[in-house]
Amino acid sequence: MKSSVKINQLSDEELVSEIVKTNDSALFAVLYDRYAPIVFNKCLGFAKHKAEAEDLTHDIFIKLYVKIRSFKGTAKFSTWLYSFTYNFCVNYVQRDAYKNKEQVNEEAVEKRAAVTDEVSDEDFFQLKAERLQKVLSIIDPKDKMVLLMKYQDDFSIKDISQSLELGESAVKMRIKRAKEKVMELYKTI
Repeated sequence: MKSSVKINQLSDEELVSEIVKTNDSALFAVLYDRYAPIVFNKCLGFAKHKAEAEDLTHDIFIKLYVKIRSFKGTAKFSTWLYSFTYNFCVNYVQRDAYKNKEQVNEEAVEKRAAVTDEVSDEDFFQLKAERLQKVLSIIDPKDKMVLLMKYQDDFSIKDISQSLELGESAVKMRIKRAKEKVMELYKTI
């Protein structure tokens, strides 16, 4: 086994390759230490409270340990992990919403959003934080995911496109529609 200094100097991709080869949990612990705070912060965007975000982070790393072999190296590991995290959180929120039967009438929101003008980033950023937080808690998790990737994590359209395995024009359309839905719901709260 390599010394801890050399292990810490491995790139993410090299570290993942070693984990896949050896199935060494100590190597996975290094990966965990690198990314747990980042994953936790992403989970906070989807969780109702800190303890729930901690549970989500734990669950993500358990699933990651099992699924790490599916990393193909076609994108940076960090990009792949963000996508993995977002998808896990979106699925969690959707399951939670289904259990609690707190569904928003998306069709009505989409119809109203379709008649609004395009929302500029400046208008979007002017929303008051508390009301925006409430709106983000009730919009579709997939819409929330794309907005968080764009505006919280400052992903480029290309990065989002790679993470979600969508074309860039599809990403732009999702962002546009999600912003319109947020603005429409924001007006009603």
